[in-house]
Amino acid sequence: MPAERVAVTQLRNRPHAQVLIIGGGINGVGTFRDLALQGIDVALVERGDYCQGASGASSHMIHGGIRYLENGEFRLVRESVRERNGLLKIAPHYVKPLQTTIPIFSTFSGVFAAPLRFLTHKQGKPKERGAFLIKLGLSLYDSFSRDGGTVPRHRFVGRKRALAEQPQLNPGIKYAATYFDASVHNPERLTLDVLRDAQQAGAGRAGAGETEAGQAGAGQAGAGEAGAGQAGAGQELRARASNYLTASALTEHGVQLTDQLTGQSFSFTADVVVNTTGAWVDQTNAALGAPSRYMGGTKGSHIVLDHPELLAACAGREMFFEHTDGRIVLIYPMGDRVLVGTTDIDADISQDTVCTQEEVDYFLELIGHVFPRIGVGADSIVYSFSGVRPLPRHDETQPGFVSRDYRIERGERSIAGRSVPVLSLVGGKWTTFRALGEHLANDVLAILGAKRRVSTAGLPIGGGAGFPRTDDDVERWVRSRTGGSVDVQRAMVLLTRYGTRAHEVIGYLQAGEDNLFSSTPELSSRELEYMVGNEQVGHLVDVLIRRTSLAFRGLVTPELLAETAQALAGPLGWSEARCKEEIRDAEEILDRFHSVRVQNLTA
Repeated sequence: MPAERVAVTQLRNRPHAQVLIIGGGINGVGTFRDLALQGIDVALVERGDYCQGASGASSHMIHGGIRYLENGEFRLVRESVRERNGLLKIAPHYVKPLQTTIPIFSTFSGVFAAPLRFLTHKQGKPKERGAFLIKLGLSLYDSFSRDGGTVPRHRFVGRKRALAEQPQLNPGIKYAATYFDASVHNPERLTLDVLRDAQQAGAGRAGAGETEAGQAGAGQAGAGEAGAGQAGAGQELRARASNYLTASALTEHGVQLTDQLTGQSFSFTADVVVNTTGAWVDQTNAALGAPSRYMGGTKGSHIVLDHPELLAACAGREMFFEHTDGRIVLIYPMGDRVLVGTTDIDADISQDTVCTQEEVDYFLELIGHVFPRIGVGADSIVYSFSGVRPLPRHDETQPGFVSRDYRIERGERSIAGRSVPVLSLVGGKWTTFRALGEHLANDVLAILGAKRRVSTAGLPIGGGAGFPRTDDDVERWVRSRTGGSVDVQRAMVLLTRYGTRAHEVIGYLQAGEDNLFSSTPELSSRELEYMVGNEQVGHLVDVLIRRTSLAFRGLVTPELLAETAQALAGPLGWSEARCKEEIRDAEEILDRFHSVRVQNLTA
């Protein structure tokens, strides 16, 4: 039986938990992990794939939120920089330091407008911030951010020095300011890693920070069998999760859960329900019979470029810039691609959330403002994406000034004849998911009358445990694990994809016959089998967008679609007709939501 059906069966066979979390984005999964580590019997359901919504459409930044200072959100900035510094330590396989440069075109611009923006939270006539305001903001940011001196202070340089360091910058700049934040290169895989920690904790295994010997043993589970963190037939899991499972209604028997892959439904009950469905919190509450009006999200779009000249011009740095309309935008390297974003527009969640042509034109214009001598056209775009931020209702407040902080709303619902507390998360951002999960978990523990056993602060996440910190350490790690079908290049890909959990994957690949894809050296038939057995793959597109970065980097071809579908067919039990359907669906999703037309690509 494929892993995603195992997950549904675990919930159906024992249809009650102390806590039911609805929503499998990073905040729901982070809360799931925290509660599992406390020994709580917790279940999580996600209507799509994990990290499919706003969590998978972020700017890939782990940052303190320097611009939140202007909103007066000092608590959020302090928490964010603490969590940023913490994630650099506990998730080093995905969270990396990011040098950030701000090109500055004036000295005193915005000095008089800034206090008005601070007091009224209205943009007014766009006025870019000059060196004086930016220096003030960065000095304050340093005071929050330095973590005992481990994070370098910001620095200012004049035009001559800035152009010497980055010659392609707009020659009209007067200064450049540089400071450090962080980026998350694989947000979808980090979410899966957090989920896996929870499942292992719920199975009584070591979970985060476990030994490699333990990981290697887990890697021997075959596709469709009970892999790491999944219970066998006679074992009771205290942390169960399933994707493609919707909380569709509230009936007299409990919360109705509907399997999106089979159409089957069953009832589930819990002592506490936690709603972490992001921008869809109100819709989820309505399905539970308690309509709310908490949310008012804004849309953020991004494009990904394959443009070596622009990549070189960034010099490994994020360019963080206030455009002439007052929006904050960014341009920065993600591997061998360049990510550009983001917009901040009021969103209608009843409509498809996609990056529009108007937004693309806007991004290309701002690239031209920062790097005027580099020609960048739409033909360099290999991927685009857009998501709805889970922000609170903001009425007349302009989108850029809506609070990025979160709050937890408590209600009560009668579920199967019992009054059950329902906690709804309003807001939340990637950087603070660990602290937010701890906060939500503490509220749940108080309701249950349970005590916290362990803090997640400082606890390594999945493949971040023992992750090699230097290039030499990486080389040693990789070379010590090669053999059979796994050469140095393949081992490096796996280390990047899984962190030190790659040890488990490599063990699985070496234990049987494996065939590397001809369409890409980054996948093999047996790795797909491993993903099905351990990562709840439901559709072909899950592999392309969320289990790998192949779609993000513009590497999807017809050949890759065909090979991936064929490799999934065996462990998932797909017929030839189902394979063709999955390929068509993947092509439609990539075209409709990401402007990727696979049929126009060459191998």
